[in-house]
This record gives sequence, structure tokens and C-alpha cells, in this order.
Amino acid sequence: MKPCPSRSLSYGCSCGCFALAFAGEGPRATRPHCNPLPCCGSFYPKGITLQHKVPAGLDRKETEVYRQLDPGRLPKHIAIIMDGNGRWAKRRHMPRVAGHRAGVAAVRSTVETAARVGIHAITLYAFSEENWKKRPKGEVDFLMGLLSRYLKAEVPTLNENNIRLEYIGRQHELPEDVQERMEWARASTAHNTGTVLTLALNYSARSELVDAFRSMVNAASQNGGLEHLRIDEDTVGHHLYTRHLPDPDLVVRTSGEMRLSNFLLWQLAYSEIYVTPTLWPDFRGVHLLEAIAEFQKRERRYGGLNHGDAHGQGEPAKAHK
Repeated sequence: MKPCPSRSLSYGCSCGCFALAFAGEGPRATRPHCNPLPCCGSFYPKGITLQHKVPAGLDRKETEVYRQLDPGRLPKHIAIIMDGNGRWAKRRHMPRVAGHRAGVAAVRSTVETAARVGIHAITLYAFSEENWKKRPKGEVDFLMGLLSRYLKAEVPTLNENNIRLEYIGRQHELPEDVQERMEWARASTAHNTGTVLTLALNYSARSELVDAFRSMVNAASQNGGLEHLRIDEDTVGHHLYTRHLPDPDLVVRTSGEMRLSNFLLWQLAYSEIYVTPTLWPDFRGVHLLEAIAEFQKRERRYGGLNHGDAHGQGEPAKAHK
């Protein structure tokens, strides 16, 4: 059998075997004139590797960063503390609400990029319980209206990207019309099977733990009494708002602040933390990919030792205790 007539060191053979390999089609079946060995890359000089396929829809900057990633080691769940809307507006001598409005574009870009690269779940800290209690009423009312408009406008885009929408937090305390819009949006995306987008609304990690403990006590009381109450980590996890999700592998905080702000305190116990000085309205999909690139440089040990440390050798671990 003759080798492929025009082999290239950079791109494989010009007959298309390189591209077909990514589509899961063997070159032997589709291009019988080709020698399978040159086309599969085994004749490439040492050090030449085939670059992984870039997902459709990424822009130039996103593509540049994505090419540096290992697609097999993407975080399954990314949580984001969206911070800096007020400072973004202040720097531009604009009212705070302008920063919240500008933040919608950041949500759209970030979520779409997460879906395109195959992130299983992304959770956004959109509105805390403290925001609800401590922000001026005018700002809170604006945020509730902005949420309703966002949900109405973005459901078609979520469906186009196969994104399913969920919520965590004390939703029953939100205005009734907002709750109705939230439920409509959830139902409208319930059939999607791709990325799960979870909005933390009227959310507090401490309140979540209180609600989890109440739920455990209530479950025990309906199952023979408190003597049947069992409390361990798995039981707590099954009563959290996020029981349908894996714990986040990575938490991203914008605006440079070094705190978790009462966000997913139980779930973030072993998450990698990435802080960027970028204010949330300026955050885009490329920044998310940069955070993932940093995540992939770290060694996650969950309190254990790497092989070198276990024998008193090796470099210190990069990130985890």
C-alpha cells in the first residue's frame, strides 16, 4: 500500500485523514489509498504532536488560551463570585446600577464559553442574602427587574447552547413575580442536557447549612423520631441546595478581593481558588479559560501527599494543603 501522496509534518496528510481522525473515523476505511502509519502521526519527528480540536464558537483570544489546555482535565464544576459592578461604575462616574447592567454581558460570554468547552456545571453568585437585607431598596428593586429581564431575554440563548438553568438560595423570599419568571425559565430549559447553569439568588452559605440541618431533623421526625437522626458528611451533602451537583473544583473571584463572602462554604472545602483583579463587567470567556489554565497547573492532593513528599523528596506542592 502506498503512503499518502502529500504528507505534511504540520497537518498530516492533505487527503483529510487528520481531520477524520478527530471525528472518530479511521483513515483506512475512508481513504484506502493511504498508508495508515504516516497518517496516524507515528512517522512524525520526535516532539511533533497533534493539537486537540478547538470547540466551535470560540473567538481568536479564547482559541489561543484553549490550545494551552488539556481537555481531559477540565474542572467539572466552576463557581464564580461576580464582584466589582459598583467599582466598575464608579470609575466611569456612573450610577451603581450601570455596573449591574454591564455585568449581564459578562454572564452571557462566560456561560456560553463554559458550555462550548464542555464544563459540566457553572454556578454564579448573583444575589446574596446580605445584598437583599443591606442594599438600598432602589438598588434591590433594580436587580430584581434586571433578573427578570435577563431570564426572559436569555432563555433562547440557553436553549441554543443546550444549557439547563437551576437556582439555589431562599427563592421563596423573592418577589412573587420574580419567582414566576424564574420557574418559567427553569421549565423552559429543563430538557437541555449540557452545562448546568446555577444562579445563587438570595443565597447565604450559613443559611444553606441551617436549612440542611432543619431538613435532616424534619426527615428524621417523619421516619420514626429523632433517635433515627444520622449526621455525617454524606447526609449533610444530600440536604444541601447543591445536592444535584458535584462540589466545585474551581472558584473564581473577580475584582481582586480575597474572601469567599459566605458562598458555598461547605462545598468549597477543597476547591482551587483563583482571584483576578478584573472587575466583573469586564470579565469574558477568555478570562474563564485563563482561570482554567491556572487550575491545570496546580496539584490537588485533598490533604494527602504527592509521591515525592511521601518519601521526603520532590518539590513542594503548588496549591493544596
